[in-house]
Amino acid sequence: MLAAIPRFVSVGSGLVLEATLHVPSLARGLVIFAHGSGSARFSLHNNHVAARLRADGLATLLLDLLTTEEEEADRRLVFDIDLLASRLRLATAWAAIQPDTCHLLPCYFGASTGAAAAFVAGADNPRIAAIVSRGGRPDLAGEEVLARVTAPSLLIVGGRDEVVTDLNLIAFKHMRCRRDIQIIPKAGQSFEEFSTLDQVVTLASIWFRHHLGEKL
Repeated sequence: MLAAIPRFVSVGSGLVLEATLHVPSLARGLVIFAHGSGSARFSLHNNHVAARLRADGLATLLLDLLTTEEEEADRRLVFDIDLLASRLRLATAWAAIQPDTCHLLPCYFGASTGAAAAFVAGADNPRIAAIVSRGGRPDLAGEEVLARVTAPSLLIVGGRDEVVTDLNLIAFKHMRCRRDIQIIPKAGQSFEEFSTLDQVVTLASIWFRHHLGEKL
């Protein structure tokens, strides 16, 4: 497999969302990252996950769902799930018409409030091949939305974060799609330790590749 060459891209019409796209040769699908906070494309954790996914043959789109100006003007926007979901839909539509990604089925990898946005954006969209939430808040998507998600969904939570684990378990019960929940012992919500983050990557990669394989 040839090494991926990173390209910085601007996603949007009128509104510019900054993103970094990597497409390895023979990529099997496109994983779009969704995070509630800004500069997600520069996050060490997100880039660590993305690099491992690319090594397994997946293209990645690291995306900032909010502009720097929006973050600075109103931090409450990181909790505006509908706004974040609309930006994720925009990026998904953009990828669907780009020459190097139009043939790739999209998947979502969500963290924090970005996980809720991934489920809102993925509801009723049969093109989404799979969704993975890392220490996310899928409960913020709402019971009705979660029940409409059809993409196979994996919830990964840290065993030390009991509150978020309980919220994920509640969200899990409201979902009707093919789903699984994995609790990683000794990990917190943010999976600060790279050893626990590597466990996340392994689970996510298997989940994405398995369900992409079913659709290909």
